[in-house]
Amino acid sequence: MDEKEFKNRTKQIALRVIRVVESLPNSAAARIIGKQVLRSATSIGANYRAACRGKSTADVIHKLAIVEEEADESLYWLELLVESNIISENKLSALMNEIGEIVAMTVSSIKTLRSKKDDQSKIQNLKSKI
Repeated sequence: MDEKEFKNRTKQIALRVIRVVESLPNSAAARIIGKQVLRSATSIGANYRAACRGKSTADVIHKLAIVEEEADESLYWLELLVESNIISENKLSALMNEIGEIVAMTVSSIKTLRSKKDDQSKIQNLKSKI
């Protein structure tokens, strides 16, 4: 998946969560959890965009770690909505699966970047010994 597709997927998640939050019942718990999931889910795409503009590999890794955290947090809030019977699992399962895929892809990207960074560091260390 390329950068443009990932940006679109994360934006679509934010838009879907906005619609979910707008449809929540008017209870104290729903309002509080709704605000939390809205904040974390909209942050996924915003932080991915920041990662795309990272100034170094370490900066990109750091920003992708925030994407991972926000996506995982979004899953947590959605799970609470389901487990507290505020909204049915049927209505959220596709969204939760999509966010789970974003978490998995982000973790994979972080691992790849770390391994490339480690490999590059080993090459530089070899050069310094020559």
